[in-house]
Amino acid sequence: MRIGDREIAPGGGAYVIAEIGVNHDGDASRAIALTEAAAGAGADAVKLQLFETDRLMSRAARLAAYQRDAGETDPFAMLRRLELSIDAMGGVVERAHALGMHAIVTVFSTELVPLAERLAWDAYKSASPDVIHRPLLEAMGGTGRPLIVSTGAADVDEIVRARSWLDGMRDRLAFLHCVSSYPTPSGEASLRGCEGVAEVVRPCATGYSDHTALVETGAVAVAHAGACILEKHLTDDRARAGPDHAASLEPERFASYVRLAKAARPGVSGVDGALGETLLGRGGKVVADVEADVRRVSRQSVVATRDVRAGEVIGAADVTCKRPGLGTPAWRLGEMIGRRALRDLAADMPVAEDAVGW
Repeated sequence: MRIGDREIAPGGGAYVIAEIGVNHDGDASRAIALTEAAAGAGADAVKLQLFETDRLMSRAARLAAYQRDAGETDPFAMLRRLELSIDAMGGVVERAHALGMHAIVTVFSTELVPLAERLAWDAYKSASPDVIHRPLLEAMGGTGRPLIVSTGAADVDEIVRARSWLDGMRDRLAFLHCVSSYPTPSGEASLRGCEGVAEVVRPCATGYSDHTALVETGAVAVAHAGACILEKHLTDDRARAGPDHAASLEPERFASYVRLAKAARPGVSGVDGALGETLLGRGGKVVADVEADVRRVSRQSVVATRDVRAGEVIGAADVTCKRPGLGTPAWRLGEMIGRRALRDLAADMPVAEDAVGW
């Protein structure tokens, strides 16, 4: 695939994305500072997350275990604190481009894609939980920009299905293996899962979204698992309060990560053999036990936008997709339109599959 002026392919050197994500903690000036740190570390791109709390989470939303472990107590308060305005993001895009980097965004709600389009993003990237969110994937893919799809906590069938929805954009489409555990223990990194993803998405580019706390993981993924895209969280202080800081690297170690990854070549990682084997794991793309909680909490499912009475026909305005993934999977949103509710549906709550007459 190509992002801007960069051709991304196996053997062509690692393309490293510095995931600022929400590590700015809602502070626009810190987002700029992290962008500058990413450039200093040698990253090829920075990435932000665009969401609106009330669009993303239903009344049934709850915190993931790793978020509770980070000291969070209220999912709504957490996300509201981490929101960054589109104007603030515009400053990051401009600074990234001035520093010679690309700017990438993850959008969490279909309705926000037009808002994202106000800025000159070089690519979109979906969050791992949204590999099942067909409307969102198609909206991002429909912009004409490149799209990178993360696959944490997804099984092979789900990846194949997502690939089929986006079949017309294969020359600007990539898939990243990921383990949705924050931080990911080295023994759970499962880098050989990159090969499992590659087998079912060819000829799309593949890579690894890395949540380990190590600097060596990316190099091993490039050398021994065929990764050509790497994503790694960047923070200015791993001890900060917030959900993602502990799964991130500070600038000096991030620079080491980039240096090792870009020096790696097929078969040559420069990493100790024992550590490399630990990181590679057994192989195959599977949903790990450590991902089960995030899979439930962070996926989106169909949610009623109003109280719907049993027997009513469900219209397009009556349903949307929000967290958590406890109801009808997000990819079935379109199928639900025009069906009858078999029982009362509560506003802003997930809609169970057996509550609809399919």
